[in-house]
Amino acid sequence: MKPEVAELRRRLADAFPEAAEIAIDDDSAAHAGHAGAAGGAGHFKVRILSPRFAGMPTLARHRLVYDAVADWMPHRIHALSIDARPAPTDSSKG
Repeated sequence: MKPEVAELRRRLADAFPEAAEIAIDDDSAAHAGHAGAAGGAGHFKVRILSPRFAGMPTLARHRLVYDAVADWMPHRIHALSIDARPAPTDSSKG
C-alpha cells in the first residue's frame, strides 16, 4: 500500500471510527500527465459505510468526508470520488 493511501486511510478512520468499511482506491496512475497529477496530487476513490450517515443527504455526507481531508486539497488530493453511505443494518438480529 502506498504511503499516501495508508495515511488517507488513517485520517478517514480517525474521522469515522464507527465506520463498518473504509475502502480507498488510488486512481492516480489513470490520470498520469493530467495537470493535477503533474504536481504530485493524487486521484482517489473512497467508500465509507458509517451509521453516522443514516438520514443524511448525500451532500452532507460528502461534506463530512471533505472536512476530514480539507488540508490535503488541492496539494495532496487533486480529485476525490466519494461513495459515503449508511452502514447496512443486520435485520436478522433482534
